[in-house]
Amino acid sequence: SFYCKKISACSHHTLIQIGARRRTTCTHHGMRLLTHNMLINPRKGMESAYPLKLFPTKVTKEEVKFNPAFVVNLIPKIDYKALLYAASCVGIKNLPAQLPQKIDATEHGDLLKTLHHALLEVHVEEGKLVCPKSDREFTIKQGIPNMRLNEDEV
Repeated sequence: SFYCKKISACSHHTLIQIGARRRTTCTHHGMRLLTHNMLINPRKGMESAYPLKLFPTKVTKEEVKFNPAFVVNLIPKIDYKALLYAASCVGIKNLPAQLPQKIDATEHGDLLKTLHHALLEVHVEEGKLVCPKSDREFTIKQGIPNMRLNEDEV
């Protein structure tokens, strides 16, 4: 049989033992706003209840190496209106109301840095997500949103 045992921890890493194997897991990353941008209520029929309301109680920031090309490639994949909402929930007020039609890495460097910060460097460590349609709450603990449904919701 397998067992999982916490061996030691520092502020950012935890060494765990699973059976005879030891692994170091990184525990300092919270839920990024990029993640929030893609989450929906997993309950059948709630796909249109988007975005989930965000109620953070602990937010941290961690510097991530800036890659303008990566951010440019992310832009078509995100719902910008949902990002604006989430950013306002965590206190980010410097995003423009609308994005330019075409974003160029050299011409829009400051905008890309602002988007990079909002999408990748801000981490929600604790709080909750709430479905705008059903008011179902999903807790965020240690940076992980618990999106599991109860038995009666499946």
